[in-house]
Amino acid sequence: MTRTITEAHLVLADGTTFAGEAVGTVPDGGVATGEVVFNTALSGYQEIITDPSYAGQIITFTYPHIGNYGVNPGDDEAAAPHCRGVIVRDLARRASNWRATEGLGGFLERHGLPGIAGIDTRRLTRHIRDAGAMPAAFGTADPGVLLDAARDAVGTDGQDLAGTVTTAAPFTFGPDEARFSVVAYDFGVKRSILDQLAAAGCRVEVVPAATPAGDVLERGPDGVFLSNGPGDPAAVGAGIDNVRALLGQVPMFGICLGHQIMSLALGARTFKLRFGHHGGNHPVRHLATGRVEITSQNHNYAVDAASLPAGTEVSHVNLNDGDIEGLRSAQLRAFSVQYHPEAGPGPHDARYLFQQFTDLMKDG
Repeated sequence: MTRTITEAHLVLADGTTFAGEAVGTVPDGGVATGEVVFNTALSGYQEIITDPSYAGQIITFTYPHIGNYGVNPGDDEAAAPHCRGVIVRDLARRASNWRATEGLGGFLERHGLPGIAGIDTRRLTRHIRDAGAMPAAFGTADPGVLLDAARDAVGTDGQDLAGTVTTAAPFTFGPDEARFSVVAYDFGVKRSILDQLAAAGCRVEVVPAATPAGDVLERGPDGVFLSNGPGDPAAVGAGIDNVRALLGQVPMFGICLGHQIMSLALGARTFKLRFGHHGGNHPVRHLATGRVEITSQNHNYAVDAASLPAGTEVSHVNLNDGDIEGLRSAQLRAFSVQYHPEAGPGPHDARYLFQQFTDLMKDG
């Protein structure tokens, strides 16, 4: 049977243009916009697409064949994708895996998510690496229309995207008989993080991103967790203020955006990386032991080492570019990491951090 191909284009804000074919859902007016980033992971496309940290972004997969093992509900990190779209070289037409319940193409259509295939993702990745992440537009509209849309689109700078993906109301996760009670700020929390906290012996109450510090303390938690999430950490003003009020009051653990928010609450600064860290094989050194951990990462911002206040210790560094990957404050009973110790699929080298959190709560 002949397959119908709908021509589409991807146009970056600097005018660079790629031709391809539309997949998933055709966006309204034939135009979808967002900030283009690339992810180097070889597998885990469903977890990546459903990670709320990608809100506002268009995900380019550098691995050429995407969708070959299908998708299934058990691998969703959130109820629905929050990214703006996906870019792939070759979208598999058939899924081959015993766990698959549908193909990736059907998944994109079911969630109303646009995509473009047939793109030279190697060329696109090299361009982003050289020019930096930037806004773009893609779809079935005329390339001139797409260029105008790309130039009008905004990036993630100054955007509090955590407020767009957070839960509307508190909910609990984990067994009632768990040893530790944890309040988790939802800046875009992944389900696998909640799974790891529950496995470590925590009953987690997930609360909206702007929940006041006083409301958290009234719950009497053994610890507070700060989740991953999208956007510019400096724009999450309420989150920074609330974390500042909670530091020293209760043991605290942050991941990714949570790490950045904790750093800002401590008095540090953040900055935007040229093209971010997105992938499943980033080497990180644990300074206390000298051990190298292979980590999964997904972030566009990092903490400025020169801005760290006294009493804050760097615990992990990225061996690719030297950026900070972890912080701790023994006095405040708080620590955080930039990477994702919960990642699945992905390296499990850093799963010990969840036990470190429960040890901190136990000592407290």
